[in-house]
Amino acid sequence: MTDLLAHADAYLREFDATIVAVDTAGNAVALDKTAFYPTGGGQPCDLGWLEEKPVTKVQRQGEHIWHWLDGDLPAVGVLVHGRLDWDRRHKLMRTHTAFHILCGVVWRDYGAQVTGGNMDVLQGRMDFEFAALRQELVKEIEDKCNAEIAAARDVRAKILPRAEAFRIPDLIRTKINLLPEGITEVRIVEIDGLDLQADGGTHVANTREVGTIRLVGYESKGKINKRLRLAIE
Repeated sequence: MTDLLAHADAYLREFDATIVAVDTAGNAVALDKTAFYPTGGGQPCDLGWLEEKPVTKVQRQGEHIWHWLDGDLPAVGVLVHGRLDWDRRHKLMRTHTAFHILCGVVWRDYGAQVTGGNMDVLQGRMDFEFAALRQELVKEIEDKCNAEIAAARDVRAKILPRAEAFRIPDLIRTKINLLPEGITEVRIVEIDGLDLQADGGTHVANTREVGTIRLVGYESKGKINKRLRLAIE
Protein backbone atom coordinates (compact mmCIF):
# COMPACT_ATOMS: atom_id res chain seq x y z
CA MET A 1 0.00 0.00 0.00
CA THR A 2 1.27 3.47 -0.86
CA ASP A 3 2.43 5.41 2.21
CA LEU A 4 0.71 8.82 2.15
CA LEU A 5 3.42 11.15 3.48
CA ALA A 6 1.03 14.12 3.60
CA HIS A 7 -0.71 12.58 6.62
CA ALA A 8 2.50 12.85 8.64
CA ASP A 9 3.73 16.16 7.19
CA ALA A 10 1.44 18.35 5.08
CA TYR A 11 4.33 20.79 4.54
CA LEU A 12 6.55 18.24 2.76
CA ARG A 13 7.17 19.64 -0.73
CA GLU A 14 9.65 17.14 -2.23
CA PHE A 15 10.36 13.45 -1.72
CA ASP A 16 12.05 10.40 -3.23
CA ALA A 17 10.15 7.20 -3.93
CA THR A 18 10.30 3.95 -5.88
CA ILE A 19 7.97 2.97 -8.73
CA VAL A 20 6.05 -0.15 -7.65
CA ALA A 21 3.52 -0.48 -10.49
CA VAL A 22 2.93 0.92 -13.98
CA ASP A 23 -0.32 1.37 -15.93
CA THR A 24 0.67 1.83 -19.57
CA ALA A 25 -2.92 2.18 -20.76
CA GLY A 26 -3.61 5.08 -18.39
CA ASN A 27 -0.05 6.42 -18.44
CA ALA A 28 0.15 6.30 -14.67
CA VAL A 29 2.55 5.01 -12.03
CA ALA A 30 2.15 3.93 -8.40
CA LEU A 31 4.83 4.67 -5.81
CA ASP A 32 5.81 3.04 -2.53
CA LYS A 33 5.27 6.45 -0.88
CA THR A 34 4.09 9.87 -1.99
CA ALA A 35 3.59 13.43 -0.78
CA PHE A 36 0.89 13.97 -3.43
CA TYR A 37 -2.59 14.04 -1.91
CA PRO A 38 -5.06 11.99 -4.00
CA THR A 39 -8.55 13.26 -4.75
CA GLY A 40 -10.79 12.33 -1.83
CA GLY A 41 -12.92 13.58 1.03
CA GLY A 42 -13.99 16.58 -1.03
CA GLN A 43 -10.39 17.78 -1.50
CA PRO A 44 -8.93 17.97 -5.04
CA CYS A 45 -5.68 16.18 -5.75
CA ASP A 46 -2.25 17.77 -5.73
CA LEU A 47 -0.40 18.47 -8.95
CA GLY A 48 3.34 18.75 -9.55
CA TRP A 49 6.16 16.74 -11.09
CA LEU A 50 7.86 13.34 -10.96
CA GLU A 51 11.36 14.07 -12.14
CA GLU A 52 10.43 16.70 -14.77
CA LYS A 53 7.25 14.98 -15.95
CA PRO A 54 4.05 16.83 -14.99
CA VAL A 55 1.68 14.97 -12.66
CA THR A 56 -1.80 15.69 -14.03
CA LYS A 57 -3.98 13.61 -11.68
CA VAL A 58 -3.57 11.65 -8.44
CA GLN A 59 -6.09 9.08 -7.25
CA ARG A 60 -6.22 6.13 -4.89
CA GLN A 61 -7.28 2.88 -6.54
CA GLY A 62 -7.11 -0.26 -4.44
CA GLU A 63 -3.89 -0.44 -2.41
CA HIS A 64 -2.02 2.09 -4.53
CA ILE A 65 -2.06 5.83 -5.07
CA TRP A 66 -1.70 6.37 -8.82
CA HIS A 67 -0.02 9.35 -10.46
CA TRP A 68 -0.97 10.17 -14.05
CA LEU A 69 1.99 11.57 -15.99
CA ASP A 70 2.43 13.73 -19.05
CA GLY A 71 5.40 11.96 -20.61
CA ASP A 72 7.14 8.60 -20.79
CA LEU A 73 6.65 6.23 -17.87
CA PRO A 74 9.60 5.15 -15.69
CA ALA A 75 9.96 1.41 -15.12
CA VAL A 76 9.07 -0.53 -11.98
CA GLY A 77 11.92 -0.33 -9.47
CA VAL A 78 13.18 3.07 -10.61
CA LEU A 79 13.83 5.70 -7.93
CA VAL A 80 12.15 9.02 -8.76
CA HIS A 81 12.06 12.48 -7.23
CA GLY A 82 8.65 14.06 -6.65
CA ARG A 83 7.94 17.77 -6.32
CA LEU A 84 4.59 19.32 -5.48
CA ASP A 85 3.07 22.42 -7.00
CA TRP A 86 3.43 23.99 -3.57
CA ASP A 87 1.45 27.13 -4.32
CA ARG A 88 -1.59 25.00 -5.20
CA ARG A 89 -1.11 22.63 -2.23
CA HIS A 90 -0.82 25.44 0.30
CA LYS A 91 -3.92 27.17 -1.09
CA LEU A 92 -5.84 23.89 -0.78
CA MET A 93 -4.59 23.52 2.81
CA ARG A 94 -5.81 27.03 3.61
CA THR A 95 -9.15 26.31 1.96
CA HIS A 96 -9.68 23.01 3.75
CA THR A 97 -8.93 24.54 7.14
CA ALA A 98 -11.32 27.40 6.28
CA PHE A 99 -14.03 24.78 5.69
CA HIS A 100 -13.42 23.34 9.16
CA ILE A 101 -13.52 26.80 10.73
CA LEU A 102 -16.88 27.46 9.05
CA CYS A 103 -18.18 24.05 10.06
CA GLY A 104 -16.97 24.54 13.64
CA VAL A 105 -18.58 27.96 14.00
CA VAL A 106 -21.90 26.86 12.51
CA TRP A 107 -22.05 23.72 14.66
CA ARG A 108 -20.97 25.47 17.88
CA ASP A 109 -23.23 28.50 17.59
CA TYR A 110 -26.19 27.26 15.55
CA GLY A 111 -26.17 23.45 15.91
CA ALA A 112 -26.46 22.94 12.13
CA GLN A 113 -25.03 19.81 10.54
CA VAL A 114 -23.27 19.69 7.18
CA THR A 115 -25.36 18.20 4.37
CA GLY A 116 -22.84 18.56 1.53
CA GLY A 117 -19.93 20.52 0.16
CA ASN A 118 -17.41 21.03 -2.59
CA MET A 119 -13.92 22.52 -2.40
CA ASP A 120 -11.64 24.07 -5.00
CA VAL A 121 -8.56 26.28 -4.76
CA LEU A 122 -9.41 29.22 -2.44
CA GLN A 123 -13.15 28.74 -2.91
CA GLY A 124 -16.00 26.33 -2.41
CA ARG A 125 -19.41 25.82 -0.89
CA MET A 126 -20.88 24.10 2.15
CA ASP A 127 -24.49 23.08 2.67
CA PHE A 128 -26.00 23.13 6.16
CA GLU A 129 -29.23 22.03 7.80
CA PHE A 130 -30.58 25.56 8.25
CA ALA A 131 -34.31 26.27 8.06
CA ALA A 132 -33.58 29.85 7.00
CA LEU A 133 -30.68 32.17 6.20
CA ARG A 134 -30.62 35.92 5.86
CA GLN A 135 -27.88 38.39 4.97
CA GLU A 136 -27.43 39.56 8.56
CA LEU A 137 -26.89 35.99 9.77
CA VAL A 138 -24.44 35.24 6.93
CA LYS A 139 -22.40 38.34 7.88
CA GLU A 140 -22.49 37.27 11.53
CA ILE A 141 -21.12 33.84 10.61
CA GLU A 142 -18.41 35.40 8.43
CA ASP A 143 -17.29 37.69 11.25
CA LYS A 144 -17.16 34.78 13.70
CA CYS A 145 -15.06 32.72 11.28
CA ASN A 146 -12.54 35.54 10.86
CA ALA A 147 -12.38 35.99 14.62
CA GLU A 148 -11.33 32.33 14.88
CA ILE A 149 -8.62 32.94 12.28
CA ALA A 150 -7.37 35.96 14.25
CA ALA A 151 -7.31 33.80 17.41
CA ALA A 152 -4.39 31.86 15.84
CA ARG A 153 -5.66 28.46 16.89
CA ASP A 154 -3.37 25.47 16.38
CA VAL A 155 -4.50 22.73 13.99
CA ARG A 156 -3.43 19.15 14.79
CA ALA A 157 -4.01 15.69 13.33
CA LYS A 158 -3.83 12.30 15.03
CA ILE A 159 -4.90 8.68 14.43
CA LEU A 160 -7.31 6.96 16.82
CA PRO A 161 -8.76 3.42 16.90
CA ARG A 162 -12.25 3.49 15.43
CA ALA A 163 -13.97 2.55 18.69
CA GLU A 164 -12.18 5.31 20.60
CA ALA A 165 -12.87 7.89 17.90
CA PHE A 166 -16.58 7.17 17.87
CA ARG A 167 -16.81 7.72 21.61
CA ILE A 168 -16.04 11.41 20.95
CA PRO A 169 -19.33 13.37 21.04
CA ASP A 170 -20.32 15.03 17.76
CA LEU A 171 -17.24 13.77 15.90
CA ILE A 172 -19.25 13.16 12.73
CA ARG A 173 -20.73 16.50 11.59
CA THR A 174 -22.31 15.25 8.37
CA LYS A 175 -25.82 13.90 7.93
CA ILE A 176 -24.36 10.72 6.44
CA ASN A 177 -21.62 8.68 8.09
CA LEU A 178 -18.95 8.52 5.38
CA LEU A 179 -16.66 6.10 7.26
CA PRO A 180 -17.10 2.51 6.02
CA GLU A 181 -17.31 -0.27 8.59
CA GLY A 182 -14.02 -1.78 7.40
CA ILE A 183 -11.97 1.23 8.55
CA THR A 184 -10.33 0.32 11.87
CA GLU A 185 -8.49 3.61 12.48
CA VAL A 186 -9.79 7.16 12.13
CA ARG A 187 -7.72 10.25 11.43
CA ILE A 188 -8.85 13.17 13.55
CA VAL A 189 -8.22 16.84 12.73
CA GLU A 190 -8.61 19.29 15.61
CA ILE A 191 -8.71 23.07 15.59
CA ASP A 192 -7.80 23.81 19.18
CA GLY A 193 -10.83 25.04 21.09
CA LEU A 194 -13.14 25.12 18.08
CA ASP A 195 -13.53 21.99 15.98
CA LEU A 196 -12.83 18.25 16.04
CA GLN A 197 -13.67 16.07 13.05
CA ALA A 198 -12.78 12.84 11.29
CA ASP A 199 -10.85 13.98 8.22
CA GLY A 200 -8.22 12.68 5.81
CA GLY A 201 -7.17 15.92 4.10
CA THR A 202 -4.31 18.39 4.40
CA HIS A 203 -4.44 21.47 6.63
CA VAL A 204 -2.37 24.44 7.71
CA ALA A 205 -0.80 24.28 11.17
CA ASN A 206 -2.51 27.36 12.55
CA THR A 207 -5.71 29.20 11.63
CA ARG A 208 -3.79 32.46 11.04
CA GLU A 209 -2.40 30.89 7.83
CA VAL A 210 -5.88 30.72 6.30
CA GLY A 211 -6.11 34.41 5.41
CA THR A 212 -9.59 35.94 5.32
CA ILE A 213 -12.85 34.07 4.82
CA ARG A 214 -15.51 35.80 2.74
CA LEU A 215 -19.02 34.36 2.48
CA VAL A 216 -19.75 35.54 -1.04
CA GLY A 217 -23.20 34.05 -1.52
CA TYR A 218 -25.97 31.98 -0.02
CA GLU A 219 -28.99 30.19 -1.41
CA SER A 220 -31.71 27.73 -0.50
CA LYS A 221 -31.29 24.16 -1.71
CA GLY A 222 -34.37 22.83 0.03
CA LYS A 223 -36.69 23.28 2.99
CA ILE A 224 -33.93 22.82 5.58
CA ASN A 225 -30.88 22.82 3.32
CA LYS A 226 -29.03 26.11 2.80
CA ARG A 227 -25.81 26.70 0.87
CA LEU A 228 -23.00 29.06 1.83
CA ARG A 229 -20.39 29.96 -0.79
CA LEU A 230 -16.99 31.00 0.50
CA ALA A 231 -13.82 32.50 -0.90
CA ILE A 232 -10.40 32.81 0.75
CA GLU A 233 -8.34 35.97 0.45
